[in-house]
Amino acid sequence: MSEPHVENNRQFPLQSESDLAASSGKFAWFDQGFTWLVYGLAFAMVALLFWISFIIFENALPAIRQFGLSFLWSQEWNVADLKFGALPFIFGTLVSSALAMLIAVPVGLAVALITSEDILPASVRSPIAFMVELIAAIPSVIIGLWGIFVLIPFLQPIQQWLYDHFAWIPLFSTPPAGYGMSSAGVILAIMVLPTMAAISREVLLAVPKELRSGSMSLGATRWETIFGVLLPAGISGIVGAAILALGRALGETMAVTMVIGNTAQISPSLLDVAYTIPAVLANEFGEALDGLHVGALMYLALILFLVTLLVNIASVALVKFISRHN
Repeated sequence: MSEPHVENNRQFPLQSESDLAASSGKFAWFDQGFTWLVYGLAFAMVALLFWISFIIFENALPAIRQFGLSFLWSQEWNVADLKFGALPFIFGTLVSSALAMLIAVPVGLAVALITSEDILPASVRSPIAFMVELIAAIPSVIIGLWGIFVLIPFLQPIQQWLYDHFAWIPLFSTPPAGYGMSSAGVILAIMVLPTMAAISREVLLAVPKELRSGSMSLGATRWETIFGVLLPAGISGIVGAAILALGRALGETMAVTMVIGNTAQISPSLLDVAYTIPAVLANEFGEALDGLHVGALMYLALILFLVTLLVNIASVALVKFISRHN
């Protein structure tokens, strides 16, 4: 019985340690070169980040010297008098992004659940997931045009009803014009939905099947398993998806510019017109002639850059914190 084993050993001899070392030595230069290439690309990305920051900061210096930190809370934006303040644009950017996340997070999570769990037939789940992810491929300007001709006429009766019945609430205290903060929030929610849904779906699919089967074998219903086991297990990834979607919402330009109304003001009403930092950059940068005007726009760009950077840093820290305590 041992002869075939011996014969097999003769036909397929094991490599000695010296043979393995010689074989690995032939490719050591390739491994070392690839390692240095990866390090080089990583440092190049960091250098690019600092380069972008330096260019924006350098061009924003005239406005920084002129207005200082008061630029952040000043509300006046008068190109003729060269008086500039960022607060209406910061307000519009943060509120529209927050409104978008209030819509996109529950809808995206619902899409992720029905496309990752056996709630619907497989023949239905895959097309739904594909169609939602396909939204990310639609150009922003096309979604903006759709917002003008379809979304705004659809939302106007709803906005009018909210104003007629709840005008005593500051959120609905102004007559609706169609264009405004609420329309921008819905447009942004549509644009960040693929990010939220796709990443959350992959997170839920990565949860071990043993957790599902173990929970249901103990008598839990499907929904008890989803809310008691799957979502807590994937919470760090879901939070990461939400933060990435928020980063996309903060920087979105064309679609928001086309539906928000582009008026530099601060209003508590979601039915009123507003303005965002990306929108004012898109509208005014090409026509900015005075150095101070250009500097003010670059100051806004620097603020947006820092806000987006802080959001991404916070997302990494939050995901690590949740993973550590989950």
